Amino acid sequence: VCFKDLDFAEINLPKLIEHTLINIKKKGPYSPKMENVQEEQKVQTSQFKLFGKYDYSEIQVNDVCFKDYIAVTNTKSQVFVPHTAGRYQAKRFRKAQCPIVERLVGCMMFHGRNAGKKAQAIRIVKHAFAIVALMTGENPIQVLVKAAQVGAAREDSTRIGGGGAVRRQAVDVAPMRRVSVALFNMAIGCRNASFRTMKTISECLADEIMNCAKESSNSYAIRKKDEIEKVAKGNR
Repeated sequence: VCFKDLDFAEINLPKLIEHTLINIKKKGPYSPKMENVQEEQKVQTSQFKLFGKYDYSEIQVNDVCFKDYIAVTNTKSQVFVPHTAGRYQAKRFRKAQCPIVERLVGCMMFHGRNAGKKAQAIRIVKHAFAIVALMTGENPIQVLVKAAQVGAAREDSTRIGGGGAVRRQAVDVAPMRRVSVALFNMAIGCRNASFRTMKTISECLADEIMNCAKESSNSYAIRKKDEIEKVAKGNR
């Protein structure tokens, strides 16, 4: 309706409103362009990315035995920030449902002075992931998943016997323990490497994750793995 040529005294306001509403109903409230924009927004919001950068959709757990113990493929574990505040310690095996990145964050909070500083640990992991992405050109979540698979011993020794006669026997290690030990050893390695040096702990964590994924002997976790497997081989 053009108001330039109309005398405002002659306008019948209720009729004008009715006429406008009829036009809106005919045309529909949204244009096709608007609908396309809304569909795109829905697609974007349905795909969460870690720290808004790293996509979960391309992550693969290649080793079958780790499918249930590296939480990265199901929707619940695909978080924006690795801080779910879940009570994973309340029941046995429940920590397998904890997102793998959050488990790494938890491993960084060791030794009394670091206990409970989760925001600081998340910041360290975030910076480390940025370095891994720059250095490798790969998705850092995929690099971490690979490191968690290869970073722990497949065979270990346990004490068997009683009544004074004790001997050590080689045993296979469960996949869930392998993931836990790999993350724990990577955290220890980066903490030791960053102590009394110019390198930040984020840089050391990034180096540890990349070296572990490549199975390089520069990684503390890989050195520990080789040592444990060597002892276990002697106790078969």
